[in-house]
Amino acid sequence: MTEEQKQPARRSGNPALKAGIFSRAERREGDGTMTLAGTVNKTGLLLLFLAGGFALTYAPTLNAVENPWIGLLLPIVLVNFVLALVIIFKPRTAPFLSPLYAFAEGLVLGCLSALFEAKYPGIAFDAAGLTFGTLIVLLSIYATGLIRPSQNFKIGVTAATGGIAVLYLIDIVLGFFGHRVPMIQDAGLLGIGFSAVVVVIAAMNLILDFDFIEQGAAQEAPAYMEWYAAFGLIVTLVWLYLEILRLLSKLNKK
Repeated sequence: MTEEQKQPARRSGNPALKAGIFSRAERREGDGTMTLAGTVNKTGLLLLFLAGGFALTYAPTLNAVENPWIGLLLPIVLVNFVLALVIIFKPRTAPFLSPLYAFAEGLVLGCLSALFEAKYPGIAFDAAGLTFGTLIVLLSIYATGLIRPSQNFKIGVTAATGGIAVLYLIDIVLGFFGHRVPMIQDAGLLGIGFSAVVVVIAAMNLILDFDFIEQGAAQEAPAYMEWYAAFGLIVTLVWLYLEILRLLSKLNKK
């Protein structure tokens, strides 16, 4: 193990992958050791759970009134938010709760995708293809060693991610008073440009996640952290998919 790998994992832009999370992970006898292969396998399993939830609620032939899942969307989002918080603050629960989180996230994505698909046929398939295409390309590039994020890169992406989160929060608050942040909702050049930048930032977070997970494996974190790391990667992938979906919808309005 190199000296760099022995250092605590640095913060990712992903709120689930906090600085020092692997080094502070609770260890018990018989826990085993986290590996990259194990994390990849757990990520694949969570994607299957997510796909199962997606298939259950994805019904583009039904409108918002006819789809019975639409009325349950807000409760599911709240439950998912609670599950995410529990996993983040209690990583040892990740093997049990992250599959539930992924399945519930799939339910939400299925509903939202159906709404977009009814308005813009083919958009959900395009967004999914671009999301997984981005994942495969960036992972391949990272695996070859062509991309190794510098400290300034990590700080910049993390700061940009935080700024986007604050802007979205402002948009939500303004929404209660009948106002919205124009560039988030606008389908003009400014809105499209903003969404394109957010998609790039979301994609760059994947690079940080890969690096962060590699650091966790290098530190020989306990094996249950494979589930936690996979959960963190799913969080970024869901965000990337939603942002691509938003960008494509704006382009379709042009």
